[in-house]
Amino acid sequence: MLLLIVEDDDHVASALAAVLGRHGFDTERARTGAQALEALSHDPDLVLLDLGLPDTDGFDLCRRMRQRYDRPILVVTARTDTRARIHGLNLGADDYVVKPYDVGELIARIHAVARRSAPRGETATPTRHAGPISVDVDSREATVDGRPVQLTRKEFDLLAMLARQPGVVFSRGQILSEVWSTHWQGSQRTLEVHVASLRTKLGLPDAVQTVRGVGYRLRP
Repeated sequence: MLLLIVEDDDHVASALAAVLGRHGFDTERARTGAQALEALSHDPDLVLLDLGLPDTDGFDLCRRMRQRYDRPILVVTARTDTRARIHGLNLGADDYVVKPYDVGELIARIHAVARRSAPRGETATPTRHAGPISVDVDSREATVDGRPVQLTRKEFDLLAMLARQPGVVFSRGQILSEVWSTHWQGSQRTLEVHVASLRTKLGLPDAVQTVRGVGYRLRP
């Protein structure tokens, strides 16, 4: 998943790119509004837009990007004025995060706006693929190289979530919230048990990869 970071501050941009890379995202950087508009030709999956740019008004850039770009735009800025947030959303932004932000919240918002966006090049399809793994969300069937895999309800929900964006890291908190509808940290052990069981049933020990200190991802 390619994210376009529109940020003129080198320190902020490099730190953000490092964090996003650790979570499995590919990133591209634009320092100015002109570079951002040019980078849209690379077809990023999502734009992280800072409003304080040296060559253009951030709100105007948001409007111009929305006119030619139908993927999510997430405004990341230090502006806290409620009217500014409303204005940005009215111009076409999909969400708004105020600096300084919690990294976990930012990642969760990226996943949320990406989830609401239609998959690139696809109509509404129930099937997700990651290497030899296929997950049919409608029929709740999973296969490996065409071989049916019998999964429990939670195991299937976990696999379907990871298969939504192979290669992208989902934090433990995100998984617990979506699959188990809880944020209780005591559920971490339950998650680990289900991951271990899922690896065994798939017959692919490295299909579900652990990213230390972050969460899990499905190998692309």
